Amino acid sequence: MHQEPIMTPRILIVDDNQSIHDDFKKILTKKNAADTALDDLEAALFGDSNQSFSAPDYIIDFACQGQEALAMVEQAESEEAPYSLAFVDGRMPPGWDGIETIVHLWKASPELQIVLCTAYADYTWDEIQHKLGDTDSLVILKKPFDIAEVLQLAHTMTRKWELNRQIQGRLHRLAYFDNLTGLPNRTQFLESLNKTLAIAQRKQKQAALLFIDLNDFKRINDTLGHSMGDKLLEIVAKRLAGCIRESDLLGSTCEGSKTARLGGDEFTVLLPEVESEQFVATVAKRIFHCLTRPADLDKHQVMVTPSIGIALFPNDGKDAETLMKCADMAMYFAKNREPENYRFYQESMNTEALKRLAIETQLRHALQRQELSLVYQPQFDLNTGAVSGLEALLRWDNQELGQIPPKEFILIAEETGIIYDLGHWVMCTACNQVKTWHNMDIELPRISVNVSPKEFIHPDFLSNVKTALDESGLEPGGLQIEITETLLMEHYEGTAKILEELSRMGVQIAIDDFGKGYSSLNRLHTLTIDCLKIDRSFVNGISVGFKEQSVIKAIISMASAMNLKVIAEGVETENQFTFLKDKHCQEAQGYRLSLPLTTEQAEYFLRKTKTSEISTYPGQYPPGLPCS
Repeated sequence: MHQEPIMTPRILIVDDNQSIHDDFKKILTKKNAADTALDDLEAALFGDSNQSFSAPDYIIDFACQGQEALAMVEQAESEEAPYSLAFVDGRMPPGWDGIETIVHLWKASPELQIVLCTAYADYTWDEIQHKLGDTDSLVILKKPFDIAEVLQLAHTMTRKWELNRQIQGRLHRLAYFDNLTGLPNRTQFLESLNKTLAIAQRKQKQAALLFIDLNDFKRINDTLGHSMGDKLLEIVAKRLAGCIRESDLLGSTCEGSKTARLGGDEFTVLLPEVESEQFVATVAKRIFHCLTRPADLDKHQVMVTPSIGIALFPNDGKDAETLMKCADMAMYFAKNREPENYRFYQESMNTEALKRLAIETQLRHALQRQELSLVYQPQFDLNTGAVSGLEALLRWDNQELGQIPPKEFILIAEETGIIYDLGHWVMCTACNQVKTWHNMDIELPRISVNVSPKEFIHPDFLSNVKTALDESGLEPGGLQIEITETLLMEHYEGTAKILEELSRMGVQIAIDDFGKGYSSLNRLHTLTIDCLKIDRSFVNGISVGFKEQSVIKAIISMASAMNLKVIAEGVETENQFTFLKDKHCQEAQGYRLSLPLTTEQAEYFLRKTKTSEISTYPGQYPPGLPCS
């Protein structure tokens, strides 16, 4: 726990009599070895002088008048070296008397302990209490007083002041600092933000606010436990504070930068008096690369990526609340942005945010209102032309928003957790439909279902797959689950175990968007997978890029060596189709072959194309196929 530093107590003597100053100095100054004037008294107060105990040591200053004393106390406060005790004389003509002096001293230093030195005829206790109030920071010392009383009061009241100071320091840390990371908390951050904006406005300078959120932090808490999550937050806090302090990057232009933890996995960085957006972008990039380094959590090594939202004063907001709202919104739009997840706030984000909110609100009721449906895109064997499978694709038609593209609502579903219910519905619906076709003597080798990373690593995923197969009666080999290459890179250990279990169940596994990421070939070799799907960006580049052609040939060759099927997706032109077939790509799908089909269209299509040649389909629905 943080400890306030122990300081030598400072005592101020306020008296208009110089001889009184000398007396206090003699009493309170630590004696030299040769000075034995107070030996008997100190022995009585502090014990045998042969013991190891040492009488207190003080820093003693003197003032002759109340006004002078006030100036000294104010200066001590400004230097953060306050007085702990003042002995104040009751009468100091022609200036303030003791009572008035005390009133002013407490305004400057509320915690100051005071001994009022007064004669019996000066004031009554009722008079003192009436003027100074009921306080435990005041002791009355009647004149004449003896040395023992002075030493006792000096020792006791400076010690009391020190204890109060330590308590106040601890309370201040509880109120203004995060207990886990030691960083300033939300309360202190808001105070700092308001002060920074006021200074920036007065100087007509720019300031920048960076909101930082850790992506997938909840996953670490859920899988490794909250203690590991807390340890990761401590590591992030240290890296963040260290990154901002690095003078070789920030220089003098970021003097006064402040880092804080708002709560959970949200952090902020406040940059005062920045000169340009380019400088702020440089800071954001440094933070991103600093925080994405792997972190060791006992036996586990994890890597998290931050999303950073940036708002600038005064362009984006002229008050703290507006600026925080803008930075928070920019942080949301920074999520899943490659290669560096940071975004500056833009006004257009407000419109996008409102649209997102509308989509999220309607999506929560989509299943209940039966607004979701599946379409099926055929996959073809390029050697025989036969249908090798269908890929189930989710569609949503909302009564208020109309048809919403999957790329717009799937990400929202993942971020809000709605994806778990949607994914389970897709899995069950697809399996039930294929079994229905089988019962109608419509054969289909397999149905492919896309699974999002969050859904795949969810603890209930395997049981959901088993439920879908059991309730539909579909054989496990008739189901192919597609996961992204990115999932393998970011969650290799957990993903590998799930893949092994799916393989034991008999379910097929395809790696979607392959070639887009940077999978380790060594890791790929150890995974129980059945198929690689070439990312459509390489297929699109067949006609124009030698590099794309080379990648495709390399993937096909590697897959053949590993006994894996290869499916090319996004085949839209005759040139692409011919190239893939010539290079012995086993399967393909895309508009050149067939558009996604409704359930009725897919049923008709499967009946009519059982022996058709693939070359007869010009990229639209095949002749005679009913369109809806």
